[in-house]
Amino acid sequence: MSADKVREYLRAMEERDLERARMFLAPDFVMTFPGGVTMTSLDELVEWSKGRYRLITKTFEDFDVFKEGEETVVYSTGMLNGEALDGSAINEVRYIDRFFFRDGLIVDQQVWNDLADVLQQPLAT
Repeated sequence: MSADKVREYLRAMEERDLERARMFLAPDFVMTFPGGVTMTSLDELVEWSKGRYRLITKTFEDFDVFKEGEETVVYSTGMLNGEALDGSAINEVRYIDRFFFRDGLIVDQQVWNDLADVLQQPLAT
């Protein structure tokens, strides 16, 4: 069930359906991205991402769910694809997202990926 919620939340984010995505989040939600960038709202994330890429989608490879008592942790792994600011393709950049649930809502999202390294590389000729 929690894996389904993560999948739905991530799809809503890809579609920039922030209203739908917010339904999955606890009021005290926090997300942390590579480099220690921390945000507490989806609007912050959308604004921040405008300076990094035009479009990102996720190809899901696996969801691992761990539950103990009332707490659930879900790891989503897969690949990022999309378009960089310069129009070049972003292909198969690995990612791991960790979601911590409380009372059925996402409280914390930790993001790890290689996107910053890929965006800094010169374009292949």
